[in-house]
Amino acid sequence: AALYEERKEFELGIAALSRVVAEDATHEGAHVRLMRLYALSGRRREALGHYERLMGVLYKEFGREPEASTTRLQQEIWAGTFPPADLPVTGIPPQEGEALSPAQGARRHNLPPERTSFIGREREALEVKRLLAMTRLLTLTGAGGCGKTRLALKVTRELVGAYPEGPWLVDLAPLPEAELVPQAVAHALGVPEQPARPLLETLGDALRSRKMLLVVDNCEHLVEAVVGLVDALLDSCPGLRVLATSRQPLNTAGEMNWVVPSLTVPDSRQEEAYTSQELEGYESVRLFVERASRRDPSFELTFRNGQAVAQVCRRLEGIPLAIELAAGRLEVLSAEQLASRLEDFLKLLTDGRTADPRHRTLRATLEWSYELLGKVEQALFRRLSVFAGGWTLEAAEEVCSGDGVDQDDVLELLSGLVNKSLVVVEASPGEEGVPRFRMLEPVRQYSQERLQESGKVERVRERHAGYYLALAQEAEPELEGADQTRWMDRLESEHDNLRAALSWALEGRQAELGLRLAGALRLFWVMRSHYSEGRRWYEEGLKRGDSAPQQVRANTLFGAGFFTAVLGDLELAIERLEDALALYRQVGDKRGAANCLRSLGHTFFELGDWERAEALHEEGLPLIRESGSIRDTATALSYLAYMAACRGDLERARALGEESLAIARKGGDTSAAAFASQYLAVTAMLGGDYERAQTLFEATLETTRSTGNRKGQVQSLNNLGLVALCRGTTHGRRSSPRRA
Repeated sequence: AALYEERKEFELGIAALSRVVAEDATHEGAHVRLMRLYALSGRRREALGHYERLMGVLYKEFGREPEASTTRLQQEIWAGTFPPADLPVTGIPPQEGEALSPAQGARRHNLPPERTSFIGREREALEVKRLLAMTRLLTLTGAGGCGKTRLALKVTRELVGAYPEGPWLVDLAPLPEAELVPQAVAHALGVPEQPARPLLETLGDALRSRKMLLVVDNCEHLVEAVVGLVDALLDSCPGLRVLATSRQPLNTAGEMNWVVPSLTVPDSRQEEAYTSQELEGYESVRLFVERASRRDPSFELTFRNGQAVAQVCRRLEGIPLAIELAAGRLEVLSAEQLASRLEDFLKLLTDGRTADPRHRTLRATLEWSYELLGKVEQALFRRLSVFAGGWTLEAAEEVCSGDGVDQDDVLELLSGLVNKSLVVVEASPGEEGVPRFRMLEPVRQYSQERLQESGKVERVRERHAGYYLALAQEAEPELEGADQTRWMDRLESEHDNLRAALSWALEGRQAELGLRLAGALRLFWVMRSHYSEGRRWYEEGLKRGDSAPQQVRANTLFGAGFFTAVLGDLELAIERLEDALALYRQVGDKRGAANCLRSLGHTFFELGDWERAEALHEEGLPLIRESGSIRDTATALSYLAYMAACRGDLERARALGEESLAIARKGGDTSAAAFASQYLAVTAMLGGDYERAQTLFEATLETTRSTGNRKGQVQSLNNLGLVALCRGTTHGRRSSPRRA
């Protein structure tokens, strides 16, 4: 088989090894080589299937798992890193005949790589797979920290090859509002929002013909919204299955609920009689030993400390999160000290705050970990709970300092919380090379309780909202410059925090702050196609911001009008924009007035009143030029160019379009340049210059891909199809549908 592999005769190697496995099903080396050959020959599903087969037979015959090297190979195969290849970014793979979008490609999942090894749960994983084969909606329930998410991800990783369009993970934990659930699902799946159409409808169309698994994680605080979404998608998408995790069942039709059990623990009646080898037969002990060894490489389970480890695992009732937190204490305590301290803290279970014994145990573990922190560490730990979806060091320093926490000490304190397994550190998706921190959700919820008890929650939330307002205001002008993509990525990585700040501010505590924050985020929402979300925040602001300064209210009215127009409610959009225009004129904001005139012009154009539309654009152009805004000037010229082209005045359209493109390029605004190129291409196509039109549309597509503008990508692909169709017709033939 090895020789066949060297000669790339993979099928002959597979045939040889199949004979070995038929004679000896437990021959791990043969299974590993088969996994390699199947993966090398492009048969990924068979490769992953052999790992499952090996895992089952080893557990049945010997009660053990595959070797670590075998597991690493399996993880590399499902992650797409073996065999090595340059893979596109994640997204729903296209059906035959569909085009690849930037959010789509050959990698058929968005599952995160495992940061730590998965211990035990072989039977549970097999049971979840069996249940998934029997139902289209399976919910894993249990107390916080019982391992619902880890088990779901374990099963899902092993089923990557079982779903043609793959499994896709949606984490709802950071979402503060039920209305954001469809947006979170669409974002994870790479489904762009469509103007004037409900997002749930768009999702249904995108998934209707897909055979895939949707993993919806941390549903407990948004159950009603999740039920509405899941019911709609399952009704319209026959090939879809849903695996949910929640602290409570969804209680909807067709749901199968399965309670995630704790890890196996030693029997208290035999603790003293166990050998270390016997103890390691229990999942909770194996987890404790593995995590303790990561903290202290010299740690090993012995007859001397085995009884203490068994006590810890049993008292914590096998809850994975509790055990991991306990194992993290071995940096400063022996196993025996750990067992005695844990016994003291378990007295807190008598306070009656919850009836679920596993939840009480987790609470006791968290309280115990909290009490072991210094006073300043405790203060930082409490304040960090204000963040949603993670945070950067800079954010922690600004938001959590003061009142006994020195800003210069935050780095060291935060590092201590990471070392104590209360905070997780990972790479930032928005800023390359910048570490990002977060709390596991049960830890964050406990931290929130302690913050409430401290009486300082409002002060910390105000600092949080103020920090993200400053960030959005810093980003706003950068979104019009050469560095706009980096700033959009940064805002995208902080979107959950921005939402949390908006939600808190617009509840009435700081309505003006919320309006200012929404105003600063308008361009970000536009460029990343968050249309319905933008509209919702602006409309909420209009209800609560009556006392805001006129300038701030004008910005809010303009944002509401802009997004309302994009989403197709043109009459209400005109009302909002005209109100904004009146306020802008009162405060003397020429740029704001010009933008209103431009948006009104575009809205009347959509209504078919071309004459009025062009007049409004012409009225606003001098004001925009006077404001000095490169982006607004280029955009206004592009709209006028398009209107001239529609009227048949191609010479004027070309002149205006070239001026727009030159201004955008000179200012380094790539998205404005793409906008100008698009309308220049339309002019070229109307004039029969299909070659130039194609060149310009291709340039636009490349720019919109680099900036993450999904709407622009869709428009560019559509326009390239039209050019291909026109060129085919002109040459006396019509292109095939796939080519077009």
